[in-house]
Amino acid sequence: MNGLLVVDKPGGMTSHDVVARLRRITAERSIGHLGTLDPMATGVLPLLLGKFTRLAPYFSSAEKSYSGKIRFGFATNTYDAEGEPAEPRVAPELTLDRVRVAALRFHGGMEQRAPDFSAKKVDGTRAYKLAREGKKVELKPSTIRIGSFEIEAIEEDEARFTMTISAGGYVRSVAHELGQDLGCGAHLSSLRRTQAGAFTLAEAHTLEELEALAGDVAALEAWCVHPRSLLPEIPAVTGDAHALGRLRNGMQANLPEFSQARLVKVFAGQRELAGIAKRVAGTLFQPVLVMG
Repeated sequence: MNGLLVVDKPGGMTSHDVVARLRRITAERSIGHLGTLDPMATGVLPLLLGKFTRLAPYFSSAEKSYSGKIRFGFATNTYDAEGEPAEPRVAPELTLDRVRVAALRFHGGMEQRAPDFSAKKVDGTRAYKLAREGKKVELKPSTIRIGSFEIEAIEEDEARFTMTISAGGYVRSVAHELGQDLGCGAHLSSLRRTQAGAFTLAEAHTLEELEALAGDVAALEAWCVHPRSLLPEIPAVTGDAHALGRLRNGMQANLPEFSQARLVKVFAGQRELAGIAKRVAGTLFQPVLVMG
């Protein structure tokens, strides 16, 4: 089975758990997700299946959007509700205006340090493994970008928010740092991914819905995102038999594509993605990814 399915990930599961469930549902062994969601988090988890896993590098820079809640009063060692309290609890006295003012600095490009309990690697070892063993975790800050961070309401000791953040950014770290700035400690108490790149909750399917179609490959493929909708920033072109044959054999070919874009998606018919090619000159293209 080849394609991209958008799953509405439930809470309490790792992204790897979702991949394992989908392998059983589809009988496809080659499956990979586009951007890990923490076990506590829910929402949009796009998964590439079969030959489409080769497209993963082209999705790496996708921005993601979230909604959730930040709880004030104490920080945790994981920066979210699944961790242990890292400091004594206090009773925060916060107003909506004060929290909104504090949130203003979390906008645009900035340096961010990932949580110790994260999948980042330190000398080849996952940071969370070192943290669980009580070892010191040395993580260097990464440059991220926050497109928006809106505090919508204060409800008792929690702030309800929405955020858009670049790939590699940690919402947990923003919650932790916001608590530090406000002097009362904070952690992420709930998180739902509402969009990942071009994929939204509107096209996401629950695991229960997918399991109801287990074994029905045609029905499952019908729920995959249409191949021509993938990577919308890359133009699509349909190749004739001669051009497709040359590209599939690693040779250059002429294609009827005049946008001057550096890369194009090459299709055989409406749905069969043959690969991705780069422009050499004019309408002459060289294959960079052949789907087979």
